[in-house]
Amino acid sequence: MRNFRELEVWKEARMLVKDIYNTTKRLPSSEQYGLISQINRCVVSIPANIAEGCSKYSQKDFVRFLQISLGSAFELETHLLLCEDLNFLSPEVTKSSIKKLQRLQRRIASLIKFNLSNHH
Repeated sequence: MRNFRELEVWKEARMLVKDIYNTTKRLPSSEQYGLISQINRCVVSIPANIAEGCSKYSQKDFVRFLQISLGSAFELETHLLLCEDLNFLSPEVTKSSIKKLQRLQRRIASLIKFNLSNHH
């Protein structure tokens, strides 16, 4: 088993949760059960799945949870772009969040590739 608390990618995902929760506070209250709920679930899923993957003994299971985490990150990016399309968030706010998110996506993808290539 791995210690998720030592993974930089988990730490980064955890910081992103706080960032995105602050961002969703800017959305209209009419979206409380719509986009706000979806976005918050997505962002929380990223570090949660990294941590859950760390509890698995097999490399294959660890990678599967990293892939779920990456999927949530891409889903989150889509939700943020939709918020911009709907004029709920300014392009500046969206760009800043997406920049952090894309960095995290790359790091998760690298961790997946590393674990796939080195542990077969």
